[in-house]
Amino acid sequence: RWLKLEMKLMADVALVGFPNAGKSTFISSVSAAKPKIANYPFTTLEPHLGVVRLNNTTEFVIADIPGIIEGASEGKGLGDQFLRHIERARVLCVLVDLVSMEEISPKEQEEVLLRELKAYQPELLDRPRLVVATKTDSAPGEVLAAWNGDKMSAVTGDGVREVLNKLATLVAQARTTEPPPQGPVTFRPAPQGTRVERISANEFRLHGRDIERSIALNDVTNADALNYIDDRMGRLGVPRLLARAGATEGAVVWIGTFSFDYTPE
Repeated sequence: RWLKLEMKLMADVALVGFPNAGKSTFISSVSAAKPKIANYPFTTLEPHLGVVRLNNTTEFVIADIPGIIEGASEGKGLGDQFLRHIERARVLCVLVDLVSMEEISPKEQEEVLLRELKAYQPELLDRPRLVVATKTDSAPGEVLAAWNGDKMSAVTGDGVREVLNKLATLVAQARTTEPPPQGPVTFRPAPQGTRVERISANEFRLHGRDIERSIALNDVTNADALNYIDDRMGRLGVPRLLARAGATEGAVVWIGTFSFDYTPE
């Protein structure tokens, strides 16, 4: 059987925005992450992680998610591949562009992005989020004046510290409300059932992957190995199965080429 493993980034904050909204510029200005930055859409084609350290006690991880466009939840622009990296983020930082998208206002950008998140996974809208307008250094005055929310310029640094402080607060709150991490989970193959075959009136054969492996992987001439096999058969319920099949004391029981005399419990 083939298993498909899908990697999803783990980050405290996921940057969500249209292509060329300033996500990469922001993460490169507040962390050591070095994503490709250029003045055209879809510069970022894979997520990048950056660690933000505000002081000696406050730090969090930001993920620069490639640009999301309308229809992303349906796979447009590889959006479904990008959106999966948002699933495990504690906080969403929605960036809206004050400059590059003349055909769609910052408020409309926010609405489209939230709509795509909801279409992909409705629970994402329950995450703490901060909506921030970007590129205040080059935004037209009337556009800047019309925006009443948080805003910043990653180029000049104006407003960046305030945004980071708010994100740090949201991350701290999210960390305290999430359930404690579970310990490691060990996946083991499901045990295969043991079957008893009656060969003759007083002779039986055991079939089953687990019991046959116990014989194949141990030295049956060694006393410790025999004790292990006996214990293993007990845990697999072999004595009960033999009794149910009609075995009596002294019956010969075969497992592969190995045999022993049955003794009731």
